[in-house]
Amino acid sequence: MSTLLHPEITTEKDFLPLNGTDHVEFYVANARQAAYFYRLGFGMRLVAYAGPETGVRDRASYVLEQGKIRFVLTTPLRPDGEIAEHVRIHGDGVRDVALWVDDARQAWKETTRRGARSVQEPFEIKDEYGRVRVASIAAYGDTIHTFVERGAYRGAFLPGFRAMPEDRLARPTGLRYIDHMVGNVGWNEMNRWVDFYETTMGFSLYQHFDDKDISTEYSALMSKVMANGNGRVKFPINEPAEGRKKSQIEEYLEFYHGPGVQHIAMVTDDILYTVAKLEEQGVAFLTVPHTYYTEMEGRVGKIDEPVEELEKLGILVDRDDEGYMLQIFTKPVEDRPTLFFEIIQRKGSRSFGKGNFKALFEAIEREQAARGNL
Repeated sequence: MSTLLHPEITTEKDFLPLNGTDHVEFYVANARQAAYFYRLGFGMRLVAYAGPETGVRDRASYVLEQGKIRFVLTTPLRPDGEIAEHVRIHGDGVRDVALWVDDARQAWKETTRRGARSVQEPFEIKDEYGRVRVASIAAYGDTIHTFVERGAYRGAFLPGFRAMPEDRLARPTGLRYIDHMVGNVGWNEMNRWVDFYETTMGFSLYQHFDDKDISTEYSALMSKVMANGNGRVKFPINEPAEGRKKSQIEEYLEFYHGPGVQHIAMVTDDILYTVAKLEEQGVAFLTVPHTYYTEMEGRVGKIDEPVEELEKLGILVDRDDEGYMLQIFTKPVEDRPTLFFEIIQRKGSRSFGKGNFKALFEAIEREQAARGNL
């Protein structure tokens, strides 16, 4: 049973005020080639770089942007060390969900005081464009959260990064900002991490889905959505549930070798345009049967978009008491069936597409079966 619980308000009790997501850093085997994929496929602009040419000896990092979305793709330059080990174990994946704050030292102090494990104590970096303060704490698996305080900085990204010239390769697709990021955790681990976000970071329960909401004939999962005080940062946490066959969460945990970020949802104001552009540029999406669309109007009522156009692109629709939303999911973007992306357009709705769960999960199961992993 799902319930929308979280009033999107800021209160005096919010000891960890967040301005939003600062960036998402991926550890990847080849950042130059990964950057090429995100530039051509998703239309992200290359805006900054750090590596041997800028004095960094152990890694190379490419910073990509579109709207308010910022990805950092980092690769190791040597076969040993933390980055290489992360890639060896997990493949390409999200290492750091960095959060934009006004005071990184205070954010680190408040979260570690409440039980978060420190990964990096607060420190300051500076160059001719100003200074930035950062600090990091551990989250689920090998994922971390870095608090980034950048109010006194005017450079392209962070000190030590070189701004890049105008990107003539990127082909923008209308992506605006990150709506939410989903974490997959192990059996009976969901409530532990819900408690972590509630206790150490001051988040509250936004919405809850049980195995009756998210199930098919073969598999099921449980999910709780956590949101910060002003609702700008939302982290659904998934765990497997008992089913006849292997769920998508179990497949992820097996191939990622532990908990991690499953997918990143990105907002567009025109999902028909964005998805058509992404498809044209080579991004592959999950598909659903024709019957989903023949039953759509009876399920969600009248909508602004032509149903035939939605079916042509495979876009899903769901409605709640506040409006409706449109969403679609890519296939995994690496050979390991781990990370994928969601494209979402909200037209009043603040929920997560409960009415689409069955169609979506059956589509995922068809892909699992093709891989021999169901």
